[in-house]
Amino acid sequence: MSDFRQPGPPVWRKLEHVTRTAEYETTRDDARYDAVRSRDARFDGAFFFAVETTGIYCRPSCPAVTPKRHNVRFFATAAAAQGSGFRACRRCRPDAVPGSADWNVRADVVGRAMRLIGDGVVDREGVAGLAVRLGYSARQVQRQLTAELGAGPVALARAQRAHTARVLLQTTGLPVTEIAFASGFASVRQFNDTIRAVYAATPSELRATAPARDRASRRAAAPSAGIPLRLAHRGTYQPGPVFDLLQREAVAGIEEVGGPPGSRVHRRTLRLPYGTGVVAVQERPGLPRTGSGGWLDARLHLTDLRDLTTCVQRLRRLFDLDADPYAVDERLGADPRLAPLVAARPGIRSPGAADPDEFALRALTGREEAERLVRQYGKTLDAPCGALTHFFPEPAVLAEAEPDGTPGALAAALADGTVRLDPGADRDDAERALLAVPGLDARTAADVRTRALGDPDVAPPGADLPDTWRPWRSYALNHLRAAGERENAR
Repeated sequence: MSDFRQPGPPVWRKLEHVTRTAEYETTRDDARYDAVRSRDARFDGAFFFAVETTGIYCRPSCPAVTPKRHNVRFFATAAAAQGSGFRACRRCRPDAVPGSADWNVRADVVGRAMRLIGDGVVDREGVAGLAVRLGYSARQVQRQLTAELGAGPVALARAQRAHTARVLLQTTGLPVTEIAFASGFASVRQFNDTIRAVYAATPSELRATAPARDRASRRAAAPSAGIPLRLAHRGTYQPGPVFDLLQREAVAGIEEVGGPPGSRVHRRTLRLPYGTGVVAVQERPGLPRTGSGGWLDARLHLTDLRDLTTCVQRLRRLFDLDADPYAVDERLGADPRLAPLVAARPGIRSPGAADPDEFALRALTGREEAERLVRQYGKTLDAPCGALTHFFPEPAVLAEAEPDGTPGALAAALADGTVRLDPGADRDDAERALLAVPGLDARTAADVRTRALGDPDVAPPGADLPDTWRPWRSYALNHLRAAGERENAR
């Protein structure tokens, strides 16, 4: 059938659309090149650029000599660059940048898919499992991710596995074979081939190129010392309000925050897909220089190294490390009421939750009741780690032990999947399911949506939050809390 017989717009209209799209792509890529030329760290993780003459891809802030415009290609993800045959730059380590803030903000299928892939779902359940969680067919998920990001779920998971492998190679003394399977690879051969393709080096060569700091810590570390990591963030980060909140909320037995303000350490236990973990994250005082980022130091003790990727992503959500503080501060700083608060605390974050199901139950019961549940039903550590003695009880355990009342109903709903709070859950569906739990009120549902589901734009019931603060009303509330004005927002 000819184009003239096809339903839809005429051919000239289609061509006009293609022209507009091409012009848009050219304009966007020119703006990206300006960011590369100025080495603007604000865009690290938002996109990647590759140089055709060298076969290498980099982050926008790479300190190397700026390539000529006609030799540069742009990609939305590291996986797309790798899929086009480019290798990661050894100088700027583009795989180590914070993830795109879009995946935390977006509620569509691509955003939900990226959060699930980051949590390791493809490695554990395959593309079919990812599709089931999203409510789409595997073919639809593949098509949407490839169309927008230039890479499908398998390629995106492969890039993530390669990054995990590099971290383990350069920060631990584990044998290469153990690292291969801990990173999620199905075989040592697949592991070796991927490392060569992504980093243009063998695993042993990649280990030898570790930064001096990582080599020193690797030599000095005892086998029981855990995995040291730097959890990168973009732009300015305000650790004080985050650690203040975690200290106020800490549930004895599973969490503790110790040390003086400015150098506190948050430690907690975690239940993970393959095992358990004890993690510690260090508060870093001071602010980075304008346009740069920084990191939080962490140390992870895992019973199964296959949980490394999942554990890191859950800590990143807890500390809101993938946020875009530039976009948040620009919008909120334009409001007369918030402008002085933003100026006083640029880069404030909206903390998430390390375990969404746990947070939902804690938000409902309160701290004291949560501590009772931990003592009575929580699984004990094989050996206490300081003040950490338990893991928070699983929803199924609580649903069976105390089935009555709202906590029992919520635990049952979490256990049977009626309420889903995983990284790929649809936020609107989850909130409706929460409100359907007998006795659970709208304010608790809003807290869960903000923290467990990472929604950046939640207005709790009764809070007077203008639409001009959207889509960052969750961040606005954290500004008000930090300034002692939270009650005025109710």
